[in-house]
Amino acid sequence: MGELILKDRVAGQTAVSRRAFLQGAGLLLGFALTGASAESVFAAPASQVVENEVTGTFAPNGFIRIDPTGAVTLVVPMAEMGQGVYTALSMLLAEELEVGLDQIQVQHAPANDALYANPFLHIQTTGASSSVRAFWTPLRQAGAVGRNLLIAAAAKRWNVDPATCSAKDGVVFNASGSKHLSYGELAKAAAKLPVPPAANVKLKDPKDFTLIGTRAKRVDSLIKVDGRVLYGIDARVPGMRVAAVAISPVLGGKAKTVDEKAALTVKGVRQVVNIDEAVAVVADHMGAAKKGLAAAAITWDDGPNGKISNDDIVKQLEEESKKPGVVGRNEGDVGKALAEAAQRLDAIYQVPFLAHAAMEPMNCTVHLQKDRCDIWVGTQAPTLTQSQVAELTGLPKDAIKIHNHLIGGGFGRRLEADGTILAVKIAKHVDGPVKVIWSREEDIQHDMYRPYYFQRLSAGLDATGKPVAWTHRIAGSSVTARYIPHWYKDGLDPDAVEAAAGPYALPNIHVDFVRVEPPGVRTAFWRGVGPTHNVFVVESFMDELAHAAKQDPVAYRKGLLGHNPRALAVLSLAAEKAGWGSQLPARHGRGVSVQFAFGSYLSQVAEVEVAADGSVKVKRIVCAVDCGMYVNPDTIEAQVQGGTLFGLTATLHGSITFKDGRVEQSNFDTYLPMRIDEVPVVETYLIKDAEAPGGIGEAPTAIVSAAVTNAIFVATGKRVRSLPIDTEWLKSSS
Repeated sequence: MGELILKDRVAGQTAVSRRAFLQGAGLLLGFALTGASAESVFAAPASQVVENEVTGTFAPNGFIRIDPTGAVTLVVPMAEMGQGVYTALSMLLAEELEVGLDQIQVQHAPANDALYANPFLHIQTTGASSSVRAFWTPLRQAGAVGRNLLIAAAAKRWNVDPATCSAKDGVVFNASGSKHLSYGELAKAAAKLPVPPAANVKLKDPKDFTLIGTRAKRVDSLIKVDGRVLYGIDARVPGMRVAAVAISPVLGGKAKTVDEKAALTVKGVRQVVNIDEAVAVVADHMGAAKKGLAAAAITWDDGPNGKISNDDIVKQLEEESKKPGVVGRNEGDVGKALAEAAQRLDAIYQVPFLAHAAMEPMNCTVHLQKDRCDIWVGTQAPTLTQSQVAELTGLPKDAIKIHNHLIGGGFGRRLEADGTILAVKIAKHVDGPVKVIWSREEDIQHDMYRPYYFQRLSAGLDATGKPVAWTHRIAGSSVTARYIPHWYKDGLDPDAVEAAAGPYALPNIHVDFVRVEPPGVRTAFWRGVGPTHNVFVVESFMDELAHAAKQDPVAYRKGLLGHNPRALAVLSLAAEKAGWGSQLPARHGRGVSVQFAFGSYLSQVAEVEVAADGSVKVKRIVCAVDCGMYVNPDTIEAQVQGGTLFGLTATLHGSITFKDGRVEQSNFDTYLPMRIDEVPVVETYLIKDAEAPGGIGEAPTAIVSAAVTNAIFVATGKRVRSLPIDTEWLKSSS
């Protein structure tokens, strides 16, 4: 990564004065010596810090700095979108640096892969439930190196052995406690000391943790409650105009007619921008922009995709799924085992296109000038956005300034830069900054959707009902091939087949993938990615095998998990806490699911009631979690609740469909979120162990569907193989 050099302000110039950085495992720790305290992440994006460094207001730094007041600033490379990453990463630093969580300020990192790339993904990206996993060791090492240097600086001043000194709450004490110096008082001296390699600095034994593993309050709670928090949609720039946008309802279509004259008669409208695939009305405020857009009475040329329908897409997937795919996993001899099995089962499962439907609709503010482009947006992938804007504008990457903000719901949608690219295209025609805001309808109808997957499974059972063969073919779009092409090798999408066959011991397994790109549909990663479709399919089919074997679903799974004690433990705990096996009323049922994904083990038991009219009421969800060494149990419980409800919404209601090339859903009346009266009790039980941390933000979304549909089978005798749940089909009279 290279050295990070602190600079002093000298006669209006920035002059390199001393080596003052800590480098370890991809992280830098610098001590700011200028006396200027950092602004909070909630008040100013970190790109402002980079500019201030040039003017000398702040010394350059990597992730961490300490000013002479003792304030510690952590520049966080991961985007905060409600998952609690700012709190968790601050806890990692605070634990080893020996400061209180309330002493740390957090700040968005600027776009910079060299300094802030996610160690798991090798790019500055928030995704794959990797934030804590990726920075578990590097941030603790950075804190430990900083603590050791501060102690060494104090020991040098007192002329004592550093081993006799200790630190607590941002203060270094001598052996007797009679002397003490704050971190702020020691920052300048510590910056001059030689930096030990991070690998040589001893980290705390987990038994000595005082902060990690505790229920810490989130650092961003108050600022959200009192309204000071700034999301991308809240950006305000002097001289800014606001644009409402209409995008071609069919992918590949163009505007045919636009009544610009009528739009310009609306008070406050300044101009109409037509870029073929979209039309924007730029105005003094959003109200005028929306009225002007309506007055423009746009008609569209649908282009080549105007006849596409959902039925055509599914028919194509069904036909392609009959062909052999690229092998993702092959163990044993499946063909022979199936032929010799005492019983064979076959099934087809389908999951629909899904929208992200974040509460904050797509938006971006752009000020494009001759020599630079400033962008105010909430993004999960700042450097990817920066690169795409540089390509579009012809400006060098370092002239593209990404002012990142908190995100009002990401779920994978903010990994994509299409909203920013559209805003920059519009900004090319606007003199001054412009904020482009998508309506809810534009947001849902021009999303990049979780792919539709068509899946075929077969299994063979021996005379005792034990599975001896398992085949699983997955047909659908490959997001990885487009987004991370170097991961897509020889036609195999590793995400599309992730979690296929589950955590079970199966002697003969064959999993393959058939890539089918539906015309006129953009697909993207969605919260839970590959496991969101595979866990539903695997755990539903595993239930089918248990039923065919005439065995209890929990006992059946336990018989296949003897090799996997962590999976067995979460299954046993969830079943125990849910009261598995106890009597339920008629048309009630319990269902179970187990998964290993994102480095974590989960098991859920759902309790449902199916009414005579087919309506499904999920009464209770019990979730057992083993995500290794956890940081903040309160955040884990919140993620289990939120992720479960996100997945449950898709299970009960979620489906994007196409007719005449257009998305049929447009707002929350047709793309339904769960209502508050539908929300079940969600209970979370944590298993703590010494394993490295796993991810938790996406795992609960993937596991819930099968638990619910398996419970529906118990309640009704009907096996749900296609989502969302068809309540008409569940009617007792059918």
